[in-house]
Amino acid sequence: MITMAGKSIRRWWALFALPTFAAFIIGFLVPFILGVYLSFCKFTTVTDAHVVGLRNYRVALQDKEFWHAMGYTTAFTIVTTIIINVVAFAIAYMLTKAFKGTNVFRSVFFMPNLIGGIILGYVWLLLLNGVLAHWARSITYSSTYGFWGMVMLLCWQQIGYMMIIYVAGLQSLPTDVIEAAEVDGANGRQRLFNVIIPLMMPSITVCTFLTITNGFKMYDQNLALTNGAPSNTSELVALNIYRTFYGRIGFEGVGQAKAVVFFIIVAVVALIQNRLTSSKEVEA
Repeated sequence: MITMAGKSIRRWWALFALPTFAAFIIGFLVPFILGVYLSFCKFTTVTDAHVVGLRNYRVALQDKEFWHAMGYTTAFTIVTTIIINVVAFAIAYMLTKAFKGTNVFRSVFFMPNLIGGIILGYVWLLLLNGVLAHWARSITYSSTYGFWGMVMLLCWQQIGYMMIIYVAGLQSLPTDVIEAAEVDGANGRQRLFNVIIPLMMPSITVCTFLTITNGFKMYDQNLALTNGAPSNTSELVALNIYRTFYGRIGFEGVGQAKAVVFFIIVAVVALIQNRLTSSKEVEA
């Protein structure tokens, strides 16, 4: 039986969907299409753009700093994805056990995610420089210091968020399957690796996707913590694109071409990751 509310929704659904659809078109689709077009143009503003073909892409793909930033970002993303997901899952697994203060611990771990990235970058810059000052070093002294500084920052910020997703996944697991494994004589380690983790693959898929995309597109923390120093060697791709677009007159089109190349690479990596992890999902 269809209720009055159901009839109203069926009749006026388009009106309710229109604001969201319009926001998607205006805020994402139009800028994306325009950005792809501008990547084939030489311009300083949108109104004076003129097509130059593949010139921007040739310049972008020949930029050694761009490919250094891409390799640096790839290594950064791999390290942070592994650390964040392993630690977040371990914390979530512990916090789903019955003991006092569980909610307090969850809140404490989640709180860093509420702080803006640019603020976190400057806070960690002060903290890390305070620690490294003992060896008369700065976080901007070498790309190695900058790399591990950014790893620590992003992990500290993201672990709590991923932990919440893993907690939700663990709490929704079918208890009868786990109890059956326990009755069959499986120990804690066997239950974790042979029962719980396979059933947690949907949550792992989501968290892995988020950490990979967050790692690749990180910008504000990189800007605040190292700003690419020394000599742009600690520069992630997003910062390299920004510096190309806004820091070099006449290179706006090259920066836009880099952004398109970057989008394609991240999209392909995300799709491959999603396919690989989704294929390992099992039904309870």
